[in-house]
Amino acid sequence: MLEYLFWGALLLIIYTYVGYPILLFCLTKIKLRFAPSKEQTNKELPTLALIIPAYNERAYLDEKIENCFNLIYPKHLLEIIFVTDGSDDGSDLYLKQNDQITTYHLDERGGKIAAMNRVVPQVKADILVFSDANAILNEEALMVISNCFNDPKVGCVAGEKRIKIGDKSKAATAGEGFYWKYESALKNWSSQFNSAIGAAGELFAIRSELFEAPTRDTILDDFLISLAVVPHGFKIAYTKEAYAVEYGSMSIQEEMKRKVRICTGGIQSIVRTRALLNPIKYPVFAFQYLSHRCLRWTITPLALFSLIPINIYLAYNEQSSYLFLGLLHGVFYFLGALGFIYKTKKLQNKFLFIPFYFLMMNFSALLGMKRYLLNEQSVMWEKSQRLN
Repeated sequence: MLEYLFWGALLLIIYTYVGYPILLFCLTKIKLRFAPSKEQTNKELPTLALIIPAYNERAYLDEKIENCFNLIYPKHLLEIIFVTDGSDDGSDLYLKQNDQITTYHLDERGGKIAAMNRVVPQVKADILVFSDANAILNEEALMVISNCFNDPKVGCVAGEKRIKIGDKSKAATAGEGFYWKYESALKNWSSQFNSAIGAAGELFAIRSELFEAPTRDTILDDFLISLAVVPHGFKIAYTKEAYAVEYGSMSIQEEMKRKVRICTGGIQSIVRTRALLNPIKYPVFAFQYLSHRCLRWTITPLALFSLIPINIYLAYNEQSSYLFLGLLHGVFYFLGALGFIYKTKKLQNKFLFIPFYFLMMNFSALLGMKRYLLNEQSVMWEKSQRLN
């Protein structure tokens, strides 16, 4: 029985992180080879509202405002909106000095979701574009996003997240940067095959009529807002040509804090969007959602760490082949431990930070499950310290 559990868990892990990406890549290549080429049509540019929630982000405002003004898009079609609910660092007063910016402010802090839900109904633009205050967009981002909506099947557009490796601690961000490159490849193939699976808050856009206000206890608002277009028959497009750049976390501890929150929100999101896992109603999307997100946030982390005691038992009581597998298992964890040691000593070795980041990410998923089950996660963002 334990042998079946061992091989089942091992195959599940391999499928989640290696098998599914390879399968998705192959399916995408096959589809692109036989799919008819789409004709590019020049449509009238839609009006955009660039909405930036900013809670005590005064330190980033100068750079963010300059970035907004440098974005290539007709000024008469673009409204730049900052939402500063709860900020007490003077952000709202500073922003109100600029008449090219619309500022919404309440003294009371109700959280990002409450702020967004309050502001969106007052916006008249065709497309809502969301971005973080500490994320810098490439100049062509809005034009690229606008062009994506020329496809009438696209209800949401997810931009790419890029991590800027800070000179202060390249060690802390090495694993994070590699992970986001891996994620970007998966999102790109998913979008080309059928639909991307959600969007990140650093940069994404949605048709105004498809915006569904998430409940105030939602943890991953960007993920749920983007997934809400799928039941209406729309897909989520992903583009690498529109991207947001931000510094990596100040330390592995800060990145783990962020990951635990994301994983907690991931469990909550799966519960609330479980209808999208119906293979009869959403055959392709359900397969993508299960393989790309659900397994990573639920079963796969459990499988990963359950291999440790199972492998030890089988190596001690069964065949010598399990001893060899146990040694490989041990080497991987040893490399992860070395990565942790290198991190604490602020040494740089990207090879070691990849296994460490992988283990940290899966351990964060376990902590996320615990937080969700015990209802320990606040919906208020506790800002992670980032390099700059």
